[in-house]
Amino acid sequence: MSQLSRSQSSRSQSPSPSPVPVLAARARLGECPVWEAQQQQLYWTDIHNHRVHQFDPATGNSRWFETGELVSAIALAGSNRLLLALQDRLAYLDLQTAQITPLCQFEFPHPDTRLNDGKCDSQGRFWIGSISEATGQAALYRYDPDGSLHLMETGLTISNGLGWSPDGSRFYLTDSPRRQIYAYDFDSATGSISNRRVLIDLGDEPVEPDGLTVDSQGNLWSALWDGWAVVCFSPTGAELQRVPMPVQRPTCLTFGGEHLQNLYITSASVGLSQKEIQQGIWAGDLFCFTPDIPGLSTEAFSTEAFLADG
Repeated sequence: MSQLSRSQSSRSQSPSPSPVPVLAARARLGECPVWEAQQQQLYWTDIHNHRVHQFDPATGNSRWFETGELVSAIALAGSNRLLLALQDRLAYLDLQTAQITPLCQFEFPHPDTRLNDGKCDSQGRFWIGSISEATGQAALYRYDPDGSLHLMETGLTISNGLGWSPDGSRFYLTDSPRRQIYAYDFDSATGSISNRRVLIDLGDEPVEPDGLTVDSQGNLWSALWDGWAVVCFSPTGAELQRVPMPVQRPTCLTFGGEHLQNLYITSASVGLSQKEIQQGIWAGDLFCFTPDIPGLSTEAFSTEAFLADG
């Protein structure tokens, strides 16, 4: 049963050229921030604490919803509703009642597998990857508004950071243990991907690219797990900027604010030693800064199937 809790533990937020903590969340594994423009709210998950967080930057107020199981990714899904990626299924979360309604169950080829990062495309389709303890056993899926589920890519280990170019012609996918970000040709009308190639390779660094977002000029922003930084790459894969973070494990990022000028960044404390946490005392908190280039609007999941059933 989902329960609703509230917290006022936040820090004042103002535009900054470098990331500053704006919410003392102390998450174990913060992930998948999503900006809701109408109410100017940020939603994000704490995977291992089984929570979906809601943060109001204007007031600093924060609340969370208990999901009762791992919750790795979320997407906007109509008024007062989120689409959730739980351990092995998708569900709706009603933000007024905290009720969770199951939608779709996944069957994984390896038992030590769960859902991971997810995001919606411009046609309202939800793309969601998995993470597996077995090398090459994770995959990428597409869940459509009509309720159909499609296998889009295989042979992954941690399907992570997803995004699209501003013109919708390219799709990006991160496989974290390989330390690579792939680019695909993307057909918006059919939702197909093709012609995979390595766009960014961080194989010579002891870091893993994690969550990803794209700005309005098509640059890719990636959170560097164990890298103490977020990094900006050009559409051709050239590194443009590396922004230091006060935490070892930034995890994911998204643009928000009235003009999508702010970049919000989640982080993790899971797996860190006490010494490492002391070195990065804000591990698990939520951060924000203002890059030179604003971001793109958050795409929502089409509620067509839900409304038809409803």
